[in-house]
Amino acid sequence: MANTPHGGVLKDLIARDSAIAAKLREEAASLPDIILTERQLCDLELIINGGFSPLEGFMNEKDYTSVVNTLRLSDGTLFPMPITLDVSQEDVNHLSIATGKRIALRDPRDDEVLAIITVEDVYKPDQVKEATQVLGADDPAHPSVAYLRNRVKEFYIGGSLQAIQAPVHFDYVPLRYTPAELRLHFKKMSWRKVVAFQTRNPMHRAHRELTIRAARQHQANVLVHPVVGLTKPGDVDHYTRVRVYEAIMAKYPNGMGHLALLPLVPVKLFGMPLFARTTEQPTSSSGEIMLVQAKTPRERISMDHTMLRKQLVAKYHEELSIVMVPFQQMTYVPSTDEYQPIDEVPNGTQTLDISGTELRRRLKTGAAIPDWFSYDAVVKSLRESYPPRNKQGFVVFLSGLHNSGKDKIAKALQVAFNEQGGRSVSLLLGEDIQDRRSIEQPYTAEERSRNIERIAFVAAELARAGAAVIAAPVAADEASRKQARDTVVQSGGAGGNFFLIHVATSLEYCEKTDRKGFYAKARKGDIKGVVGIDEPYEAPRKVDLVVDAELQSLSEIVHSQ
Repeated sequence: MANTPHGGVLKDLIARDSAIAAKLREEAASLPDIILTERQLCDLELIINGGFSPLEGFMNEKDYTSVVNTLRLSDGTLFPMPITLDVSQEDVNHLSIATGKRIALRDPRDDEVLAIITVEDVYKPDQVKEATQVLGADDPAHPSVAYLRNRVKEFYIGGSLQAIQAPVHFDYVPLRYTPAELRLHFKKMSWRKVVAFQTRNPMHRAHRELTIRAARQHQANVLVHPVVGLTKPGDVDHYTRVRVYEAIMAKYPNGMGHLALLPLVPVKLFGMPLFARTTEQPTSSSGEIMLVQAKTPRERISMDHTMLRKQLVAKYHEELSIVMVPFQQMTYVPSTDEYQPIDEVPNGTQTLDISGTELRRRLKTGAAIPDWFSYDAVVKSLRESYPPRNKQGFVVFLSGLHNSGKDKIAKALQVAFNEQGGRSVSLLLGEDIQDRRSIEQPYTAEERSRNIERIAFVAAELARAGAAVIAAPVAADEASRKQARDTVVQSGGAGGNFFLIHVATSLEYCEKTDRKGFYAKARKGDIKGVVGIDEPYEAPRKVDLVVDAELQSLSEIVHSQ
């Protein structure tokens, strides 16, 4: 017998009647609309297909507040992570968002209308409290906290959804199941017990051994359920990972395992750990559900979160119908040519392991990866995404005041890189974009931030293709520089190599050598919003190199490092 869906009912919010869908589509054409972010798109998909049952829309303030404070919806249903639709003050004003307003939600990839939300309320959350209560800390170094602080907008919209269609995917379509489809698959396969393994990293021999041991111990089948929503900076892209998972699945005993992709945002995985487990409830539901909790250096989860995950699942397992299957770190024993849980290995026995950091080093440098660690097909897929270092793209990002010398340095570096050969070299100068507006019209802080986003996006795409990219905007604040780094590291693939150079030339020297009179006009008040005069420049806290055009010649800067 299948488990009862979380909250009692497996939701399906998509209009299955073609006439109703056509009517909604016609209405949506005349409604104000919101283009969803990729993160919001992932959340929307899981709301409308039942993955976030019992939700019927984005959380209103009552449910949001209850979840933040108690890990439960206002009706008492366990749900430890807020699912919200964030909008800016500008959106609220421009779209006249208010209670009762109907708004079309569109796919950012193709502008297709996906759903209509009927607004219940618009509220301003306490994001510091949300970070502390839900994520466990308000530490900006935490990736989820950084996203909440820097990317999430200041207002949330709560409201019910009427879905016209699910987001259309063109990759790995046979591996993308709705909760209802996955239930049906388990029923067809006569699976009574399921061991679910959820990950956002590539899998290797240790992971296969771990899941097979868990399945045999509990007489169950294995669901490999990787997250393929947004990636985090430094993650292997989902295309590569899915090829790896497919190669791994071929190594399982016939009929034991199955692969199904989950469009979950990693911020959910790295927030309250139980959240990822609640999503399993409606997704894998034929008989008893167990979750493999592995201690492994390749799963980058803190020990505090590992313990919290166990404690929470143990506390709420009856509500979730989920059992945690704890396993110790799997380690390779050369004498027996097998993997064993580390706590079962006799003292003094030689063991081998390769950390995630070491694996990435070997991939980037082309160093050998032993057969005992992974399979040839897995390594082949990973190497295709990690070309040799001399073929990898990279981004050199120079930040400094106007007239600090960063543009001259960038142009000189372009010549030096072209001399080396081996890859194309692209130059992205802030002044080239500024010239299209006129030097007399500096950007506002918000416009500068958007400009950095655009530069980082273009740089990441070029670096992904193997180019050397030199970008030289002012990039006056820490948040925009971090966002640029994250964009390149996250989206640049093997070219996600980001190097920040602070051109620390003093404001006094920049003014003294300013032949165009830019700073003089700013001092007189003729120009507003000039960084260094009436807008602050935050010196970078973490850089790869610091140079100073007042103290060093251009030749010294380019050739001595």
